[in-house]
Amino acid sequence: MKSQQHPTIGFIGLGNMGSRMAKNLHYAGYPLIGNDIDEAKWTALIAIGAKTTLDTTQVVRECDVVITSLRSSDVFFKVAEQYFLPNAEDGQIFIDLGTSEVGRTRELAKALSKSGSTLIDAPVSGGPQGSETGTLRIFVGGDAAVVEKCCPILEVLGEPEFVVYCGPSGSGQIVKGVNQLAMGLGAAAYMEAMAFGVCAGVEPMAIRNAVGVGDGWRGEFDKIAKRIIDGAGKRLIVKYPELPYFLAEAEASGFEIPLTKALYEFCKKGSYEMLDNMNRQSRSFWHELIKDSDAE
Repeated sequence: MKSQQHPTIGFIGLGNMGSRMAKNLHYAGYPLIGNDIDEAKWTALIAIGAKTTLDTTQVVRECDVVITSLRSSDVFFKVAEQYFLPNAEDGQIFIDLGTSEVGRTRELAKALSKSGSTLIDAPVSGGPQGSETGTLRIFVGGDAAVVEKCCPILEVLGEPEFVVYCGPSGSGQIVKGVNQLAMGLGAAAYMEAMAFGVCAGVEPMAIRNAVGVGDGWRGEFDKIAKRIIDGAGKRLIVKYPELPYFLAEAEASGFEIPLTKALYEFCKKGSYEMLDNMNRQSRSFWHELIKDSDAE
């Protein structure tokens, strides 16, 4: 990194979460250049006096640390192949805040190391609210010494207690997988339980009143049941677009995650498409569970 007090940060991807994280870094005193192909997403940064540009190559060439917050694994690797690999310099650090495939993360880290640069995988959890308040959980993988150097940056974005070093390259993505599967499989289990009662002829409110309301798993079930009763069941997410990332890593490592595989295969054959919380095309698990019933 250059000798200035704070490294210059390039932030690529100014969506619902990225714009908030970039803003927090600007307020923390980091020289920052924001980048997004949609100029409408620059508004929040321009309003506080931060620099923005359409030129992604410029961002990579001018910044000590390049951070990405992109909508999918494929988009991230396309950006990395087009802009990072041809322009990376010795000592430069790339931080991927998105959820990306483990194997490709490790391959990219190895490729970037040939130029003396480092890739840190640091996927986040906590949604727009956590991005706004700087209280995200961040699962960090990569070279331990470089991660330590980046901790001040990551602790602007996340709650320091939950900025956790998970191990070498790819480990952050693996632990993000644990996080996503715990949420997605949990939500799917409660939806399936609810669907069993609904499709067998019981009123949803009766199921909620009898089984939901309370602490622990009853409270989690209650949240799902309420969304279904409110007519939002079709929009409940089970992390469908990301499930192939985790299935691929399990297969490459020689073990099975049967619940994940069954959930993905069941949703994949469905017809109802929706947008998930990251604005990606997804499939509705709830819709497929009840599509032949009169429940919704």
